[in-house]
Amino acid sequence: MSTSDFSAFMQLLQQKLEHNSWQKLLLSSYQGEDASLVRIEVRPVILKEVAHLSFLYRHKTRDITKNFVVSEGLTLIQKLLGAEFKAAHFTALDSETQLSISKKGKVLSSTKAIKQATTSTTAGAAALTHDKEKQRFLTLDRPFLQQLGVTDAQHKLVPAMSRKWKQINKFVEVFDRALSQTGLKQKPAVHIADFGSGKAYLTFAVHDYLTHQLGLNAKVTGVELRQELVDLCNGVACDLNLKGIGFEQGDVKHFQAKGIDVMIALHACDIATDYAIHMGIRTGASMIMCSPCCHKQLRPQLISPPLLQPMLKHGIHAGEQAEMLTDSLRALLLEAYGYETQVFEFISLEHTSKNKMILAVKSQKPKNREQILAQVQQIKEFYGIQQHCLEELLLQSE
Repeated sequence: MSTSDFSAFMQLLQQKLEHNSWQKLLLSSYQGEDASLVRIEVRPVILKEVAHLSFLYRHKTRDITKNFVVSEGLTLIQKLLGAEFKAAHFTALDSETQLSISKKGKVLSSTKAIKQATTSTTAGAAALTHDKEKQRFLTLDRPFLQQLGVTDAQHKLVPAMSRKWKQINKFVEVFDRALSQTGLKQKPAVHIADFGSGKAYLTFAVHDYLTHQLGLNAKVTGVELRQELVDLCNGVACDLNLKGIGFEQGDVKHFQAKGIDVMIALHACDIATDYAIHMGIRTGASMIMCSPCCHKQLRPQLISPPLLQPMLKHGIHAGEQAEMLTDSLRALLLEAYGYETQVFEFISLEHTSKNKMILAVKSQKPKNREQILAQVQQIKEFYGIQQHCLEELLLQSE
């Protein structure tokens, strides 16, 4: 291994930690013996007034957190990189650094500055909490933020969670704008279902916004496959004595839902997004919010039209085409079943680079289903697509 580049990376971690600008370190490309381990996320935390590094071990079906004092944490990172993990992505307040280690031990590292950032922690916090405060849909003094580690005991933003804080507010902003188009604010009660809720930052944010800011009678249900996260989130709701929010173990394919007004599914993998959209349509949801990832179903079926073959012979272009095709068909099918649909860029969530959102609001005007479904068939024929999960689910429901 190239010791100079690796040593420089470890020195960078130490430096950013000392300047309180460490946001997140992601260790990926795992090649160890634990078949269930996917990646590790590391962030600084204060435990009993002592600085620690918190390691979040993300497994396929569960998460495990281990905390180490800073010196032990840095030693562990140095041990894991190269031996078990072959890539790292480090985010500080002012820069992002990507590191990769080849099979022969060659270290490649690149750093880029983050625009509109500052090396001053105070100035950075001011930019996040003061300059844009008027645009915030939530405030830092909300109790759930402290419980989830976004703020500290004094309700100040934890530097490592600044991006998460921005993501939460952006999501609530999009949510509120769409909610205003539905008439749900005038209903006596609103039922929200969030599938794949994870640690439930957004689930709690939606509940808080609906109940605290808008004063609505809201029932919010988080559905999560990992039981330990279900227990964690129910514990937070219990500790805060929150009414109208609860978490259940399950997945979108098998969960039996009725009377949902808003269906949320962020980063449901591959066809799980189709099951989520189908559930929203089937239950008559007024609003459907999805952020798809892992577009796997259509790509093996994709037959490049002769005119496009020179472009689609490149794997990255074919993947992007399959992604665009998958989500375009989803948007059209939503329109065919009575929704006004938008597909737009959204702030990427912490665990993925995907940042596309499909937002559908039930239309007040009738749609020409036959005409839209004809467009779906034309697109499928053009690309040689035989199967699309959402289309099949909708046909089965009729």
